[in-house]
Amino acid sequence: MCAQFSAVMGIPFSWFLLKVIPQSVSSYSTFAVTLFMMGLTISWNGTAVNAPIFAEVVPVKHRTMIYAYDRAFEGSFSSFAAPLVGILSEQMFGYDSKSIDPIKGSAREASALSKGLLSMMAIPFGLCCLFYTPLYRYFRQDRENARVAGSKSLEIM
Repeated sequence: MCAQFSAVMGIPFSWFLLKVIPQSVSSYSTFAVTLFMMGLTISWNGTAVNAPIFAEVVPVKHRTMIYAYDRAFEGSFSSFAAPLVGILSEQMFGYDSKSIDPIKGSAREASALSKGLLSMMAIPFGLCCLFYTPLYRYFRQDRENARVAGSKSLEIM
């Protein structure tokens, strides 16, 4: 439940950040508070969920490897986000870097980038929430299997 709450909170915060707050310097404090609250609520999955689950179901001799794999897996997937934001912004939302005025900027291009960012934030947050759902069914059994396997390995020694 903690993981799902943390993941799902990214969706309204992303929407609020990119669609609701006026895009001006005068909105600095609103941006700061939103980003602070977003940082507090969307960062729980690794420390409050994944690490304790790994501690309960992964044998001690494999924990370091599994923690490293988890970090590498998450980091490698997140590296695709920036290029995908660019592709979505250009192909789906009409971003054109040649039409930006270097002094005045371009509200149209900013909107296209905002839509690309929102897509690449909301969809992964939603998928993350969805992917944690099977834990309700399988975690108890996996934890019990790990305990049994751990006790059997102690008996053999």
